[in-house]
Amino acid sequence: MPPFDTKRLSAVRDGIAPDGSDVRVLLALGSGSMAHFEFPPGHTSKAVTHRTVEEIWFFLSGRGEMWRRQNGQPETIVAVESGVCLTIPLGTHFQFRSLGAGPLSAVGVTMPPWPGEGEAVVVQGKWEATVR
Repeated sequence: MPPFDTKRLSAVRDGIAPDGSDVRVLLALGSGSMAHFEFPPGHTSKAVTHRTVEEIWFFLSGRGEMWRRQNGQPETIVAVESGVCLTIPLGTHFQFRSLGAGPLSAVGVTMPPWPGEGEAVVVQGKWEATVR
């Protein structure tokens, strides 16, 4: 059985997610991991899909839109802001953009835990990405 763990959100990012957002790694257990994502105002992410993980995102601040497309389902665009929670099932193509005056931020739970480099694959998105 793993020990209890506690962590405070870092003031400094741990890295840049494959979609272009700043990522701060939080905690993980055997079945999932959690991270904080922040994206600057006026920018659009790269569109990506995951090879082996699915995610649940909960938006904390900012305002924007999330585009999702999955085989067999129509594509959707949903408004995101503080209090909105959404799923990214395995195989979903997704992209987001920050439309508000401040950064768009969310916490994401990844199941199973994020495996590392090569998990995300860049795909054709709905909008032109503004990040490298």
